[in-house]
Amino acid sequence: MNRIIVSCFFLFLIFVESNRLWAETVEPDGGSAKGPSEFTKQMHEKVLQKLPFDDLEDFALAKKGLLAKEDKLVIRDQSGKIIWNMTEFGYLDEPRPDTVNPSLWRQAKLNSLHGLFKITDRIFQVRGYDLANMTLIEGNTGWIIVDPLTSTETVRAAMDLVEKHFGVRPVKAILSTHSHADHFGGVRALASEKDLAGGRIRYVAPEGFVEEAASENVIAGNAMGRRAAYMFGNFLSKTPEGAVDSGLGKGLVVGNITLLTPTDIITKTGQKLVLDGVEFEFQLTPGAEAPSEFIFYLPQMKALCVAEEVNAVMHNLYTLRGAKTRDALIWVRHLNDTIELFGERAEIVFGSHHWPRWGRKEGFDYISKQRDMYRYIHDQTVRLMNRGLTPTEISNQLELPPSLGNEFYNRDYYGTVSHNSRAVYNFYLGFFDGNPAHLNPQDPTTRAVKYLELAGGEENLITVAKRALEVGDYRWAAELLNHLVFAKPENSTGRFLLADSYEQLGYQSESGPWRNFYLSAARELRVGVILPSEARTVSEDLIASVPTEMFLNFLGVRFNPENADDIEITLNLRFTDTEENFVLRLKNSVLNNIPDKVDDDPNAEMIMTREVFDLIALRKTSMPIEIAKGNIKIQGNPLAVLNVFRRLDDFNPSFNIVLP
Repeated sequence: MNRIIVSCFFLFLIFVESNRLWAETVEPDGGSAKGPSEFTKQMHEKVLQKLPFDDLEDFALAKKGLLAKEDKLVIRDQSGKIIWNMTEFGYLDEPRPDTVNPSLWRQAKLNSLHGLFKITDRIFQVRGYDLANMTLIEGNTGWIIVDPLTSTETVRAAMDLVEKHFGVRPVKAILSTHSHADHFGGVRALASEKDLAGGRIRYVAPEGFVEEAASENVIAGNAMGRRAAYMFGNFLSKTPEGAVDSGLGKGLVVGNITLLTPTDIITKTGQKLVLDGVEFEFQLTPGAEAPSEFIFYLPQMKALCVAEEVNAVMHNLYTLRGAKTRDALIWVRHLNDTIELFGERAEIVFGSHHWPRWGRKEGFDYISKQRDMYRYIHDQTVRLMNRGLTPTEISNQLELPPSLGNEFYNRDYYGTVSHNSRAVYNFYLGFFDGNPAHLNPQDPTTRAVKYLELAGGEENLITVAKRALEVGDYRWAAELLNHLVFAKPENSTGRFLLADSYEQLGYQSESGPWRNFYLSAARELRVGVILPSEARTVSEDLIASVPTEMFLNFLGVRFNPENADDIEITLNLRFTDTEENFVLRLKNSVLNNIPDKVDDDPNAEMIMTREVFDLIALRKTSMPIEIAKGNIKIQGNPLAVLNVFRRLDDFNPSFNIVLP
């Protein structure tokens, strides 16, 4: 193929990973972080008066059974880069500062407790080595390990702690309770394909696990990734003025994420397995916290693992990083079934996050009150919705009753009543609240310019916003100043005042993700968008597990239709190793793919292996290089291939959120 044509090909990328460093500089004057206002301190005092902070039972539960711990828990990757550092949170041993909501401070202290814990005879947990827990069950000849964390590095560190205490024992089985990465990503630290194929280790997962694990965040991955950095405070300092906790755990690990294909799939509730002499009884719980998930009961230990369906936080019906809205009623029905199946048998309840509950009554109350919390949010949102209230009106008035809201495990540390109620509304009625004024709104910048004109100009709006800040009305100040920033992003006074309002809202937030969103926004308003310059490597296992059709759907998402409406191109794609065939067809400014088909008269045909396809997605090579090497063969018109692939957008991972 002509070298000039080859050099014109865009990189054939499926996941877009950042290798850029972009920063917008702003004037330093007034751009520094501020302390908590008197209004923030007063709000904290109300929280202290409202909740039963003298109840210290959770601290006793979280410390119970501690067998061993590392005083300085710091985990590094192969290059020596720190990926998990619990020493950063030493300030949690000090008195609470006024920059943190008292309730979130309490949760942050609990989540900082780490080490190897005994739950009961033959069941142990490593907590605080990752966002999730890793559970170890003693079998007849070795370990059965539940939820091998996010990365191989954190699993190895956890196993180092285990082996220092117990000595080296073989791994006989692994279970991943569900399809989120913090419950499977470290699996290759424990097993390999050879171990599974040879029967030395069994790997158990719920139905649909591999597909859901691989597909998480693919189509909307760039947007989700940017927002996840806000949600978990990835670029905030780990200080009392920054990211103190995510509610579900301390934060995210960025390490080596791996995936293996399970040997055993759980397909129905009531299914039983015996793993290394330990009996497991499963309940499938898909479509609630994860699209593929199970919980299990251990009859010999009378212990129930509730995976991530029950936690010491309110979970998300809608996650702020962005995802499909979860069905509250399905979640409730699963927990109803859990109570019916295991409520009279379970003496211990433990999960994939946080600490266990000991005692049949304690476990029953824990599960049933979490169930009722989701049910209350669902039912009352739908009741008010049917009375004509909008999602914003509902979210501003709905509160849990004291019987539910005073339980710390139902607090807004991760999900919140506010955004979960809006999720329920959206699940049934979608984004539109029925008000015609909201049916076809103008874009944010156009609206901002007109609001600024209505306010009488920049100075007038700033004057009103300052008055709102002076009386502690930070939400109103943020709304006003957001219009100013979108109309006049160069106005540094407006940007810094908006940052100040977000900062106070962050200091007031009980939710870890809310705090992180507000403080991340304040940071970017003050110093600009700054992302790490080093490239991250996408997991080879995840790339290899993504179905080819899903990759091709992502090509359609990346297709830029500008000046393409009169173009018709048909390409055949042949993958020789997987024996898959696809027709890729550009017509009507849409890039469709048709599986299991070959067109009789294509403009061109591309022949390659899926392995080469994956290497391109991982950025270990490129399409021009592989064409030049002969690993991608093009039959027919190469310009037709160029005309499709040169129109694929590469997504900017540092797009603006708080600026237009």
